[in-house]
Amino acid sequence: MHTLRHALRQIAQRDMAQDAAHDLPHLDRVWENCRIIAADMGGTSRPLLAAAYLHDLVNLPKNAPNRAQASALSAQAAVSHLQALGFPENEIAETTHAIAAHSFSAGIEPETDTARILRDADRLDALGAIGIARAFAVSGALNRPLYDADDPFARTRDANDTQFALDHWPRKLLRLPDDMQTETGRRIAQKRLATMHRFLTDLADEIGTQAPTHWI
Repeated sequence: MHTLRHALRQIAQRDMAQDAAHDLPHLDRVWENCRIIAADMGGTSRPLLAAAYLHDLVNLPKNAPNRAQASALSAQAAVSHLQALGFPENEIAETTHAIAAHSFSAGIEPETDTARILRDADRLDALGAIGIARAFAVSGALNRPLYDADDPFARTRDANDTQFALDHWPRKLLRLPDDMQTETGRRIAQKRLATMHRFLTDLADEIGTQAPTHWI
């Protein structure tokens, strides 16, 4: 597995368009999350390792019109690499399904443990301290303000994460724990969610407004 991980990491480093939230450290964290979850479900596998390192092979910008197709395109792009690495057809199918189903925007339901583990592992990286850092890094790259100065926590307006960084929290991030597919994923997600709730309370205090209890 060590040799395979090295080969997959090299593929990602060469072929994946990297940004602050989708880079080699992200892939390493997702693989570590996979290992933790899989340890409670019978152990890791070659398809799980491959899916962890190739799931963002086609990394489209968050504001790209075809962003929802990124996971399917990544799955397609992974096939030739998996074939070159000697994966049999059944392992290729297992890997590519997991890649296609990991995306929040794609809306594809995971049908295997490999797909369920990868999806939870990837979403865990959008939560907690690292999730906070990634969310603001992405929004900063898109030149979006941190929050709406008149209504930071969208109390009297609809949250719009195409306009404000903080609005991405109720639109997506704070909803992720409810859709975890594994028991271990749910447990870790709740711990990381608590970190985000503390941040929101501290942020509200620092900007002189009430904590967003409707988000917590």
